[in-house]
Amino acid sequence: MALPGPYSGVSTLAFVARASALTFGVVYGSVKLSYLQAKAKAQRKAEAKKDHHH
Repeated sequence: MALPGPYSGVSTLAFVARASALTFGVVYGSVKLSYLQAKAKAQRKAEAKKDHHH
């Protein structure tokens, strides 16, 4: 109980780092998911167009 200041500061820093890492993971995951979905949709559209012509 002698050093509450530095310890609480370190734990707060760790909490902030963990929270920001979690937030980054969620944002990155949703961006990657939407990118992959858009890419798949474009690919399907291109294949449908190709099949339509022949």
